[in-house]
Amino acid sequence: MPDTDLLTLQIDHVNILQVRYEQVLADHGYDSLLISSGAAPMRYGDDQSWHFHGYGPFLHWTGLTGFEHAWLLIRKGRKPLLSLHQPVDFWHASLELGQEPWLSEFELRFSEHRCAPELDKVGRLAVTGDPSLLAEVPGEHNSGALCAALDETRIHKTAYEIACLAEANKLAMAGHRAARDAFLAGASEFEINLAYQLATQQREADAPYHSIIGVNEHAGTLHYQYYDVVAPAQSRSMLIDAGVCYRGYCSDVTRTTAGLGEGRFGALVQGLEQLQFRLCGMVAPGVDYVDIHRKTHQGIAALLSVAGLVNDLSEEDMVSEGVTRAFFPHGIGHFLGVQVHDVAGKPVPPPADAPFLRLTRTLEPGMVVTIEPGLYFIPSLLEPLLSGPLGDHLNRPLIGELQGCGGIRIEDNVVVTDSGYRNLTREAEA
Repeated sequence: MPDTDLLTLQIDHVNILQVRYEQVLADHGYDSLLISSGAAPMRYGDDQSWHFHGYGPFLHWTGLTGFEHAWLLIRKGRKPLLSLHQPVDFWHASLELGQEPWLSEFELRFSEHRCAPELDKVGRLAVTGDPSLLAEVPGEHNSGALCAALDETRIHKTAYEIACLAEANKLAMAGHRAARDAFLAGASEFEINLAYQLATQQREADAPYHSIIGVNEHAGTLHYQYYDVVAPAQSRSMLIDAGVCYRGYCSDVTRTTAGLGEGRFGALVQGLEQLQFRLCGMVAPGVDYVDIHRKTHQGIAALLSVAGLVNDLSEEDMVSEGVTRAFFPHGIGHFLGVQVHDVAGKPVPPPADAPFLRLTRTLEPGMVVTIEPGLYFIPSLLEPLLSGPLGDHLNRPLIGELQGCGGIRIEDNVVVTDSGYRNLTREAEA
């Protein structure tokens, strides 16, 4: 059972959402909104389904991650109606709904059937969810304008949401410590993943995303998706990008560890961490997130120069000529919430010099973002530089030596406060 303070905050959270959603419905001319929790689709040509992850708006209200075929009806001036599917089933276990105070804020129903609850006096009805589950449901389905407005309600996190994100970070850091210790003890990627799961007490299927665990050159593949079951003869580096889901809210944390005797790579890890600290320090109301991304490239240029990876080329030219993009090809981060890459991050497209940036907003209190600079040795990105007109400025022997370490990424989850920032990940790490 969560602590009393968290449960009280959840009641406040529900009441805040009621106000936000009623305003959205009024703005778009609707009287009520029906939200589907979703259901796991069946694999094509198989009798097995994919693992279930709930629909964002449903999780935003309830945090009930495992309830398929559930429905939530939002009505002006009335309690939300929460209808949960509880079939009579001897093949599978049925989820138990804990008796928590927030449920008193809902009208609660249970049904053996998967269909939407009977709707009475709902007026003009909007419906949102997986279209494959809405065929028999009346109302206007997945209006683009309405869904965009609902996404906006998730930008500014409530105190309850921030508390959940903080707990998700605390649990994740226990896993990251276990993963680091396993790596330094000579474990394989598969064994490192088991150590992470054991420490977090969460199945990988229930985690917010598939953990990225790359040893040696695998750390240079940004979304490396496999686990070697045999440890390499020499473990030079490990990058682990892994989170935890707590009451529907996601942590998204990355750490990089240098192997024993990897002094050069270890110095780069320390240098990137110092840059990451400075970037986190930029988080504050009124700051353009794109500026943090661009400041990252300036910092990467300075690190490349100090490390001797690029010589006789100014830091300004490294950025303008695209050298830093070859070492740091992704964006500095994204929104975080009930989805890892939470919604509404790009009201305008990213700039041409940052095509993969997932967040283009000016920061405001209550937003939660990731800050995740990286420095990688990716052959497909570095080869064009090495063979091009700037190739003589790159330290080929040193790059060749470090390619076997793959790369570095350091990622924290940061709340924008009224006067600056709060780093949930470093709090959990302390």
